[in-house]
Amino acid sequence: MSKPEFVYTTYIKTTPDKLWHALTDKAFTEKYWFCCSLTSDWKVGSRMHMDRDGEVKNECVILESDPPRRMSYSWLSVHDEEMKKEKPSRVTYLIEPAYDGVKLTVIHEGFADDSKTLPSISTGWPLVLSSLKSILETGQPISFEPA
Repeated sequence: MSKPEFVYTTYIKTTPDKLWHALTDKAFTEKYWFCCSLTSDWKVGSRMHMDRDGEVKNECVILESDPPRRMSYSWLSVHDEEMKKEKPSRVTYLIEPAYDGVKLTVIHEGFADDSKTLPSISTGWPLVLSSLKSILETGQPISFEPA
């Protein structure tokens, strides 16, 4: 039985340092992450939480931090009672200079076979990462309002 996982790679016209800042700066994350802010000191062992309007959506712990190349954290969705019962999964960012910008690979793994979180992140990550790419390249995030 293989473990389900999610892998997404995109190329962004930016620098590794600017991408790292975009991934870790609380005010910047609100601009592209469904109005959620990510709050942490980004040191190994530290807590990171994602909140929107004062409500914690995900609770995480920093597992690796190697600016501006690699970061990893645990992920537990606490906004949903079913997802809250799951064991934490793991998110890893790989940041590499490539072409005229940066190659960003996001790996989200460690899901149970019956995970409720996996289908949720499989829709969420492409939206978040597309908005991140847009804001870094154009200055404008993608609007998530219905068309």
